[in-house]
Amino acid sequence: MYGTKSKNIRIESITKLLIMLLLENGPVHGYEIIKHMKSRTGKKLSPSQVYPFLRQLEARGYISKTRSGTRQRTDYRLTASGRDFVSSLDSKFGEIIDVYMRSRLITCAHCGCEIYKGGETRTIKGKKLTFCCKSCANAYTYKGV
Repeated sequence: MYGTKSKNIRIESITKLLIMLLLENGPVHGYEIIKHMKSRTGKKLSPSQVYPFLRQLEARGYISKTRSGTRQRTDYRLTASGRDFVSSLDSKFGEIIDVYMRSRLITCAHCGCEIYKGGETRTIKGKKLTFCCKSCANAYTYKGV
């Protein structure tokens, strides 16, 4: 797996990358991370996958924690060095994600915009074409092609 290592923190899984990106959005508590990951990936993380990683991040100074509320839940937030670390992840993983996404994009046969998922597919004169929307598909068809 592609990974990046900084101050002995190794981000070698999508799970850890997503946790870092979730922390970038603001303070979160552990259970919130588990819920978010379930909704985003369909997989339920166990606390043993989340809390040791959070402890590592805290030990390296990437996150700080505060207790809040009547139930004294622990909120985790990125520190300045944590934000720098996430920024370095953006540049390292961004290129990989860009290559991955580019290989899955389809170009609209009418307007040329890029489509990741969905679109309108029509067979015109024996050729299967993909369009970004019905309007483009209809406009292409009406050109007499």
